[in-house]
Parts: sequence; structure tokens; C-alpha cells
Amino acid sequence: MHSYTMTGRRPAGKECFYHMNWIDKLERKFGKYAIHNLMYYIIILYAVGFVLQIVVPGLYEQWLCLDAAAILRGQVWRIFTFIIDSPVSTDFSGFIFIMFSLYLYYFMGKMLEYQWGTFRFNLYYFSGMLLHVIACLVVYLVFGWNLSLGTYYLNSSLLLAFAALYPDVEFLLFFILPIKCKWIGIFYGLYFGIAIVSGLIGVPAATYFALLQVGIVAERATSVAALVSLLNFVIFYLSTNRNKFSPKQIQRKRTYAKKVRTASQKSSHHRCAVCGRTEQDGDDLEFRFCSKCVGNYEYCQDHLFTHEHRK
Repeated sequence: MHSYTMTGRRPAGKECFYHMNWIDKLERKFGKYAIHNLMYYIIILYAVGFVLQIVVPGLYEQWLCLDAAAILRGQVWRIFTFIIDSPVSTDFSGFIFIMFSLYLYYFMGKMLEYQWGTFRFNLYYFSGMLLHVIACLVVYLVFGWNLSLGTYYLNSSLLLAFAALYPDVEFLLFFILPIKCKWIGIFYGLYFGIAIVSGLIGVPAATYFALLQVGIVAERATSVAALVSLLNFVIFYLSTNRNKFSPKQIQRKRTYAKKVRTASQKSSHHRCAVCGRTEQDGDDLEFRFCSKCVGNYEYCQDHLFTHEHRK
């Protein structure tokens, strides 16, 4: 079993001397507007998308998807409605697999909200949406590519964030093999990288179909979606863990580790006067005082009879 603790809010006021980053400042201003249990509502939107896809095929692609040309013609609702596109394909997935995948997304979203807090999880998800919209418009205006960016990589970035926070949590691969989340995160990082590169540089037909078998569509839209989703994760992770990577914090950790080692050595009850080993260096070590040495000199079994007596 794994236990999780909710991080508390830092005290406000002059007595608090920590340096707030940009996320802290945004939370103090807009935290009250955050949507609690956001992933629950996202899953409901996916359910609406499923129903529309079945009842009115083609409606999403014609009126709701993220289409830069249509947005610039005035169909601004697409900025929001594209989110109802489910990250799980209904064409090649069974109902049970779809339900399991959506539950997994919901579980990871809930855990991220629990660990980060409601505002930060809201910020992570909505900033990912915003980057998709910006990338779609910029690519269209600069390169003339009218790309429809889906939500698959946006939701997959939740797994990257989950793996970064809970690297030792285990999942059952194929419901049989236990695997730690950090390895899944590394795999998805490579998956993102392949999707980005293959779509931007273009690949031969044989490679295209080979990648398609593992769920990678080597096209520009896929590359851009994967790139902005990965960028969102990197920016958010570095901003949230800024102190972890600062030189001062690294130096403090090294100093603390050195003090712990020194204190541990000082707290040892037995130490060999020749080699310096203590009882913490091995459970089979034995120590004795030498009656012929002047002073309280203690030796391990390897040097008890071979040391030079101290006068």
C-alpha cells in the first residue's frame, strides 16, 4: 500500500520569507475560481463525445474540432468544444477497454489534484488546452497547415506528471506483470519523442504503418499535439519543482547528507582505532579493548592481535 499526504498551504504575510513562483501568485489571485474534481467533468464531456459520435457521425469533425481556419472565420466555440474528443479511439477499442482507460485517466487526474491542489491541476490541464489552441493558430498562420489537434497527448501528459510524482507506484501490465510507474513514464517520454520527430520529418510508408501499429500516427498534427503537451509538462514540472533544481538547494542537500553521515559515525558505540570501522559497517564485526594499550583504545577482530600497543 502507498500512503499520500496533502501538502499544506504556505502561510501568508511578512513572516513568510519564501519566494513565490508564478504559480503561487496565480493561485492567490484566482484559486477561488478553480473547479473541484475537474477530471470528473472531463470524463463526462468524453461521454458526450461518444454519444455524438454514435448518434450524429461527422458532427465533431464538421463543427466542433479544433480547426484554425474555421476559428478565424468566427467559429470561436471550437476553442472549447474540441475537448470532448475522447483520447481513446472507439473504432478499434472494445467497450471494456474504453471504460478502463477512462477510469485510469480519472484516477490519475484525481491523484494529481490531490497532490498539487485543485488550482494547480486546473492550471495544468487548461494550460495544455490553451497551448493546443495557440499552436493550432500559429501553425496555420505561419505555415498554412490547418491541423486538427486532438486530446490524446494532452491526456497522456497526465501519466507523465503522475509518474514524476509517484515513481514507485506499481501498475499491473496486462493485469499480470507489476511495473513501476517511473518505467511507464520513461516509455511514454520516448513515445512522445518518436511521435514528435516522425511527424515533423516524415517517414517512409513502411515505417508509417509500423508506427501506426503501436498507436503513433506520423503526421504533423500528431507531432504538434505531442510537442505542446510535452512542453506543458516540462514547463509545469520545472516551475513546480524549481527549488529542487536550484544550485543552492543542491548544495544544501549535499551539506545535510554530509552532516548526517558525520553524526551517524559519531553516534557509533564501537570504532576500531586502526581501520576506523564501526559496528555499522557489518553485523559480524566484533570489538574489544586492549589491556596493554594506555587509554581506551578499541579494536576490531582483524586488528585486536596485530596492532602496535600504544604507550
